[in-house]
Amino acid sequence: MIILDSARVIDPANRIDGTRTVLIDGDHIREVRDLAATPAEKLVHQVIDCRGRWVLPGLVDLHVHLREPGEEGKETIATGARAAAAGGVTTVIAMPNTKPVCDSAALARFVAARGREAGFARVIPAGAITRGSLGEQLADMAELKEAGCVCVTDDGRPVMSAGVMRRALEYARDLELPVMIHAEDLTLSSGGAMNEGPVATRLGLPGVPAAAEVAMVQRDILLAETCGARLHVAHVSAAASVRAIREAKARGVRVTAEATPHHFTLTDEAVAGTAAAGGQPAGDPYDTHAKMSPPLRAESDRQSVVAGLNDGTIDAIATDHAPHGALDKQVEFIQAPNGIIGLETSLALTFALVRSGEMPLARAVERLTVGPARCLGLPWGTLSAGAPADVAVVDAEREWKVDPQRFYSRSRNSPFAGWTLRGKVVKTFVAGKLVHEEGK
Repeated sequence: MIILDSARVIDPANRIDGTRTVLIDGDHIREVRDLAATPAEKLVHQVIDCRGRWVLPGLVDLHVHLREPGEEGKETIATGARAAAAGGVTTVIAMPNTKPVCDSAALARFVAARGREAGFARVIPAGAITRGSLGEQLADMAELKEAGCVCVTDDGRPVMSAGVMRRALEYARDLELPVMIHAEDLTLSSGGAMNEGPVATRLGLPGVPAAAEVAMVQRDILLAETCGARLHVAHVSAAASVRAIREAKARGVRVTAEATPHHFTLTDEAVAGTAAAGGQPAGDPYDTHAKMSPPLRAESDRQSVVAGLNDGTIDAIATDHAPHGALDKQVEFIQAPNGIIGLETSLALTFALVRSGEMPLARAVERLTVGPARCLGLPWGTLSAGAPADVAVVDAEREWKVDPQRFYSRSRNSPFAGWTLRGKVVKTFVAGKLVHEEGK
């Protein structure tokens, strides 16, 4: 048995925040108790002194691109799962936009098997909504679910046809399978490189209006409401999207949502290299590490995303970890691919939001753990007795400088390079197995 002794345990699923001792028995949690480890226990069990440390349920990340199969030069399932473990993330949902697309049981089983072989974070496949994610013919969702997929999504591409999306939602509803959407109307966003607004005008870059996201969020909420399906909105970035989701939840629509650390930390000023949060170093103008889809929005949008996380409109924090090779990003801004890596910075960036007074700590931990687990009906994100022993041990006061060259991810495309963050994961357990230890 492993005993995490006298930590500050924060487990929002059980409303715990205080000094506790966590007992790990094999692959599950035996109990969380008030009593510290006894002298007798120290003789026969592995007791880890966690005084001054925080113990959290392992983080659940609903939105991770692992690039395998097809683009292993950017990331592999093993390197991505290793990076996740270093960030305290114990479960990742692997997006299906690989090469080939994960639209079959064989590919879903391949992803899951590679994750088990790697032995770091738990890797769970998501299946595609449509074959090849082309937005035309539906994938065999029943086959994907049987192969272990916990949701379907064409993330990276929107399903532009409302008719196809309606059929997808009806099919998924009968399987009780959530549908995750990449909300983007390509007829509005086409050719755009950053958020439409004053900063884009100043930089001379073509803009992507917030309406490109909002219109699709509203369309798919309407379709999900019509047929009673479970809808999950990925990477919410716009104030009007938050409002639409809030109103839909109030009507009883089965909709959940996630937001990324970069959308609640940065604004479109990052593209201009003129602003960064909390005195952190700003990037260079036209820095392609500030290019993502959906784009970084205005400060009013960022504040709305934070408000949505606080009031429960947005259920989860997810990284949208999107690795790219260095040469991919070393091109003109308009030509650069979208996306950044995030598995090793998400916890500390969320803590920064807490330290700035914008979010209570318990709410932040909830959005990283049981919140995302509930979105897809997953059994993780809690330290309840009998739950899988997925645990992150954190030194909340450890300061560290973000150096992507030292990341476990195979890619380096982070806009936070050079930032000083506080909060470092020192140990990560998945099903009772130590999969990460800081400095080793």
